[in-house]
Amino acid sequence: MARTQIFLASTLYGAATLAAALDADRFPPADRRILLVSNNAPVPETTAPLDRMPGFTALRDRFDQVLSWNETISPFHPSGWSPRPDDVPLWERHLRLLWRLGDDEIELAVESIQVEPALALVQLFPAAPIDVYADGLMSYGPTRNKLELLVTSRIRRLLHLDLVPGLAPLLLSEHRVRPEVVPTGAFRAVLEQLAACDDRPVAADGPALLLGQYLSALEILTTEEEERLHLRMLRGIAARGHRSAVFKPHPTAPAHWPHLLEKEAAELGVELTVCDTPVLAEVLFQRLRPALVVGCFSTALLTASRFFDLPVARTGTGLLLERLSPFQNSNRVPVTLVDALLPPLDDREPAGRPRSTAEITGLLRAVGYCMQSKAYPHLRDEAVRQLSEHPEDRRYFKRRRLTSLALPGGVPSQLAFLPRSRTVRRVVRRARVLTSRSTDRAADRQAATS
Repeated sequence: MARTQIFLASTLYGAATLAAALDADRFPPADRRILLVSNNAPVPETTAPLDRMPGFTALRDRFDQVLSWNETISPFHPSGWSPRPDDVPLWERHLRLLWRLGDDEIELAVESIQVEPALALVQLFPAAPIDVYADGLMSYGPTRNKLELLVTSRIRRLLHLDLVPGLAPLLLSEHRVRPEVVPTGAFRAVLEQLAACDDRPVAADGPALLLGQYLSALEILTTEEEERLHLRMLRGIAARGHRSAVFKPHPTAPAHWPHLLEKEAAELGVELTVCDTPVLAEVLFQRLRPALVVGCFSTALLTASRFFDLPVARTGTGLLLERLSPFQNSNRVPVTLVDALLPPLDDREPAGRPRSTAEITGLLRAVGYCMQSKAYPHLRDEAVRQLSEHPEDRRYFKRRRLTSLALPGGVPSQLAFLPRSRTVRRVVRRARVLTSRSTDRAADRQAATS
């Protein structure tokens, strides 16, 4: 029986990861390989899909065919559509006819399997084995949503880049999915191919590179707060003596942001260039050879440091650690790793300390347990040990979260003897109700006498 492999990708970075895995023979031979492109932008019509981005031609020859998931399910949005269970057989037959799959044995490779469109695709081919590949730092965090057994039983492995050497991803580990590293050399070779497609001259004296992320779109910061964050990046590199800078905005960022930076740059005496073409930051690393890479918690900060040996600096992570809500927000792990591993741009944020692999592993597993304690109960003892032995790391945790999980740092030490029981929580809730009623009665009496 013929074998067809379908690779679902939504970003050029993800497609580059797949290309590196294919070049390194991390996938078995197949009769046909399809790249299924999904444009997950809020308004896909206004954003170029990855197969129309500069550099994609360097990746194209790894695949026999490139298809659009957006066109397949139109008019539905990829991030909001999934098949009804009763319609799955009908949809599978439709896709086999539409994509000319016949009776081929199907294998799937997807990113972000916890959500659509990946979750929708794996449901449409219920007999297909699944490989999950990681698109950035989120793979080091816990699985954010509970997955059905019919999905998890088919996952063979998690392919990921070695962004933090020695650190094992938590993603899907509760289902005993084995992690597998995509060779760094293969990924670097793919990035060099992408850079070769870029026609900008190689810089002799690299500028500072500022990475925008558009956090207001995720409702983490307001638009004004994110504007101030970008301005803080610019002021920070100017204070370090840099007189030329390149700002790489997020593809979906508002058009007025560069204008604010340009005005500030003129006042600071910094020559600012805005990169307005949708290009990977890793391409700019090679073409610009930046003297410094600055960002908030972008995965590109780690690729710059790990794969290109470039100096990097973070800013805004302290604010993000406070703002991320709920505590389970999947961005928490990237923010934590960047804050813990990289130096700050200025002295307004605490400087990190050198950490061993064991120390960063302990921190990651403690944060992961607090994010998804029900999925990772076996990590509780490690979390207790981490919080007890490294009280300085409690800044990565919310006090309320530690209290609800009865972890060190969650309650005053004089109350630490209280058992973690339903009875105690019930008494506390009852006391709060009685206190509230007493306060209301006192307010009523005061109002009556006035």
